[in-house]
Order: sequence, then C-alpha cells, then structure tokens
Amino acid sequence: MSTPHVLLGLLAAGPMHGYELKRAHDQRLPQAKPLAFGQVYATLGRLQRDGLVTSTGQDQDGGPERTSFALTDAGRARLDEWLGQVEPPAPYVTSTLFAKVAVAVLVSGEQRAHDYLVAQRTAHINRLRALTAVKTDPDSGLGDVVAADFAILHLDADLRWVANTLARVADLHRELQP
Repeated sequence: MSTPHVLLGLLAAGPMHGYELKRAHDQRLPQAKPLAFGQVYATLGRLQRDGLVTSTGQDQDGGPERTSFALTDAGRARLDEWLGQVEPPAPYVTSTLFAKVAVAVLVSGEQRAHDYLVAQRTAHINRLRALTAVKTDPDSGLGDVVAADFAILHLDADLRWVANTLARVADLHRELQP
C-alpha cells in the first residue's frame, strides 16, 4: 500500500489534521493494517516538503493544537497520476508461505513441509470463516465487504496452491522411497 497516495486521496475530500486522517484511513480501509500516528505525521511532513499538501491552519478545540492539511494542485496531480497507473503483477514470489515450504523441503524433507501445509490450510480456513462472517454481517459497510472479498479471494488462491503443493510433496515422497 502506498501510504502517501492514500493520504492524498483522503485529503481530496477536504482539509484534515493527522488524527482525522488516521481515523478516516482506518474507517475507509477497514481490513488494511491500521496506520500509526507517527507514520501519518511523518508522511504528512514529506508530502508538505514535496509541495503536495499545505497546512491550512491550526485548531485546538479543547485539546492539543492540531495542524490541518489540504491537497495542493501538485498533490491532486500526483494523486490523479497514481490512480491512472496500472499495478504491475509482482515479478517475484515474495510469500512467506512459499518460502517456508521451500525451506522445509530442503532442510527437513517432505514430512515437515506436509505438516506445515496442513496446519497452514487450517489457519487459512479459519480466516476464511471470519471474513465470511464480515461479509454476512448486516452492519458491515461496503468497505468491509469489498476488503473481505479481496482477502477471501487471495486466501482461496493460497488454499489452491496449498492443495497443489501437498500433492507435489506426496509425489516427492513417492520418488524418494526405495
């Protein structure tokens, strides 16, 4: 995820201070990893330095002083450019799941890989159940449902890979038998 671009997108709705941006992020991208306040403010500092946002004033409102930020024309242009770019498919396999299975086969043989894949399948199925509950909850908003769909489809792809790899590990076991 590109935190700077997401913050630019949130600021497209109007000026906000860091606390509001964090809250808007966590509400609008409900299944994404929540942003830390420090990450929000550090990113805002870089965006301001680069001329993509500008401070629009300060507000105390009974608490600590908060600086509001607004999107500049350059920020809107950068956001539009980012939204128009197609995300290229990942050129490399960067999954920890894949790496663990590959290393398990190398280090411990097929039984360790098999056991790990079976345990991982169980974890994926449990996560699928939780995400399905989100989708069927009448209180779930569109953002929750879209995020759950995204995660479910990725988990489904992982589960298909796990099933395929379990079959390959079984084939490896048969090949290694005398």
